[in-house]
Amino acid sequence: MDRVKRADDLYKKLNDEEFLVDDLELQEIMKNYIYGDVYHHGSLDLQTRELVLIVVCTVNQTLIALKQHVLSALKCQIQPEIIMEAIYQCTPYIGLGKVEEALHLVHLIFEEKDISLSSTAMTTVNQNNRFEKGFAIQAQAFGRDHIQANHDHAPHELKHFQNYLSAYCFGDFYTRSGLNLRQRELLTFVMLSSLGGCENQLRAHIQANLRVGNDKTMLIEIITQCQPYIGFPRTLNAIALINE
Repeated sequence: MDRVKRADDLYKKLNDEEFLVDDLELQEIMKNYIYGDVYHHGSLDLQTRELVLIVVCTVNQTLIALKQHVLSALKCQIQPEIIMEAIYQCTPYIGLGKVEEALHLVHLIFEEKDISLSSTAMTTVNQNNRFEKGFAIQAQAFGRDHIQANHDHAPHELKHFQNYLSAYCFGDFYTRSGLNLRQRELLTFVMLSSLGGCENQLRAHIQANLRVGNDKTMLIEIITQCQPYIGFPRTLNAIALINE
């Protein structure tokens, strides 16, 4: 199929509104590139592609694009709770403020669409076991010996950060229902690649992705989907670490 026709067909399938309406030349370039090339690379399903871009837009705080991809995600039959969960997962990595802005937008979209969220809580831990369960899932991704060594060898003035990582980052977030460990690590890879300047953390989470079953091919496909929204420098940095 002709590249332009392919792009136009997929764009109309996923979107009800045009983007870049005041800049039609850039709209044509980007629509053909994103929907004619990038969306057709590899074998990712549309739901995975849209979740990835929701996370990229949350990290970048590009709220116009975030609205577009939340609406596309709904058209792809992604449950509203899963959209929320993907944004929740960003919190330990990008901080509360950006997540709050993204959630505010998503709640407005849901209100406009008359979408009600489930009243069932997604948390699976309590105040007594959040550290224990967080440590356990952290160990699945990075290896128990490695995580225990981080706790054991941390300087006294930094031990609280290891506790926060286990109890807060992994206990409060990674243990939540809605997304499994493979999905959460994949989205964390997306966050760190989008942020830039996080090469040490990105390197560690690439290893974690491999450990939980997201292979090199998957990571390359995921970073390809991100490229139009994060630019080539951050894309190529992520690819270099994958190859490393």
